[in-house]
Amino acid sequence: MSTVRRTAVALAALSALALTACGPTGDDAAGGTGTPSAGATPSASASASAAPSKSATPAAKPAKPSKSGSPGASAPADPDFDVFPCSTYDVTFTASLAEPTTSSYLLKITNKGTKACRALGHPVVTFGGLDGQATERGKAPGIEDAIRLDPGESAYAGLMGGAVDGTGKTVDSIAMTMNTESDLAQTPLKAATPGLYVSSTKNSVTPWVDNAEDALSL
Repeated sequence: MSTVRRTAVALAALSALALTACGPTGDDAAGGTGTPSAGATPSASASASAAPSKSATPAAKPAKPSKSGSPGASAPADPDFDVFPCSTYDVTFTASLAEPTTSSYLLKITNKGTKACRALGHPVVTFGGLDGQATERGKAPGIEDAIRLDPGESAYAGLMGGAVDGTGKTVDSIAMTMNTESDLAQTPLKAATPGLYVSSTKNSVTPWVDNAEDALSL
């Protein structure tokens, strides 16, 4: 073989070897498990699923309680809702002669306690050992409008035994209990009324009022 031919065969063989070395392997060509190159990065979909979603929001904060639901927000509409009727246990009692010709007396009660109370309606007055009680004169206010007596304050009522007409009797004392609109048992409060003439037809007592003048003029 000539030198030229040998050289041509050698070059052809080298070319074939070069093509084989540069071509893909069988696994790569078939989509096999070839090792990825160093520059390979995770796919965009994989990154998106791994990262936290932007649409996620932190848990909602607990709602603050409304002001109307806070303790002490509401108050009774009536500031006197806990002011109860006065009884004889709450007051002191006096009777003073006001007009001898009609045997009229000014009755006075004073709150001796530490809490307010209400003087309701008419006082219940009995005359010494006589049966029955004084008749009511004048209209008393309702319980909501009854006189409120704070500690030390007083209320008044006018008692009239009546003019001497030969139908009644003379007594030296009276006893008084309060109207409480309940079945509360009370100890009657007594006051001396020397020479009080009690007419069987004209005796009467006014409701409690807040001043002596009105008590004697009703």
